[in-house]
Amino acid sequence: GTEVMNRMPKKFWTIRAAQDEPNVGELLLYGYISDVMWWGDEVAPKQFKADLDALGDVSEIKVYINSGGGDVFAGQAIHSMLKRHKAKIIVYVDGLAASIASVVAMAGDTVIMPRNAMMMIHDPWTIAVGNAKEFRKLADDLEKIGESIVVAYEDKTGMDREKIVELLDAETWMTAEEAVEMGFADQLEEEKAIAASINGGVLTVNGQTVDLSKFKNAPKLAFIPPTPKAREDPPPPAGPELPTTVDSEPDLEPEPTDIEPKEEQQTDNGLLSLCQYQIQVNKNRLGGIKSCR
Repeated sequence: GTEVMNRMPKKFWTIRAAQDEPNVGELLLYGYISDVMWWGDEVAPKQFKADLDALGDVSEIKVYINSGGGDVFAGQAIHSMLKRHKAKIIVYVDGLAASIASVVAMAGDTVIMPRNAMMMIHDPWTIAVGNAKEFRKLADDLEKIGESIVVAYEDKTGMDREKIVELLDAETWMTAEEAVEMGFADQLEEEKAIAASINGGVLTVNGQTVDLSKFKNAPKLAFIPPTPKAREDPPPPAGPELPTTVDSEPDLEPEPTDIEPKEEQQTDNGLLSLCQYQIQVNKNRLGGIKSCR
């Protein structure tokens, strides 16, 4: 009854004051955004805003994202709240910002991505139940959300609307370099310790899982060599050459290498990243591509 409806759902966010940094707040968005639908729900967004307001008069909010997405209404609401906040918003992509999580990232005055991080954008979609009247309203609401998402990407990147719509329709996966080149991010930083693996069509990035089967253009996984260190640093010791490509599909056989690729590849140095391939290329032809450039 009323007691159940007014019960606070499980939080999918953490908002706190930054340690050892006065007047700085932190927002952590790790994993699925919203365990409950925000559509028609006033509890979760009110609690999120209350938590944000509880930071007080902070001058900067650091937002840490590692998420494959979630509820479009929740993500759009969070984006709007952050954009309206008077503090400077610094976004750090701690592995993956995909789907609606990438929209939240667009609220950043500065978006920083480690070189081995990833971003994905696509048209918004949702799952719902209800009668015909409710579905008509949901369709109208989803169209409005879709328009606001295009505007969010447009404002951040300065890209033409037609190009953004094309990227959304194609479901575009970006490396950090590509995100910066296209304006979805502002700064590259050195690789972080990002452990990534794929197994059974499920991508895991730093403990957060993403089911790739729900995406129409899910990319392969490929090893990206780390950024060379400064000249004064000694060169890394020579070792066996790693395979350039890790196929996520069993029907695509990798070329022979000294190290046999496993079904699940994992790294503690963040060398595993996603490639953005030519969006019009047939998926079965991707086996010959050896670079994310």
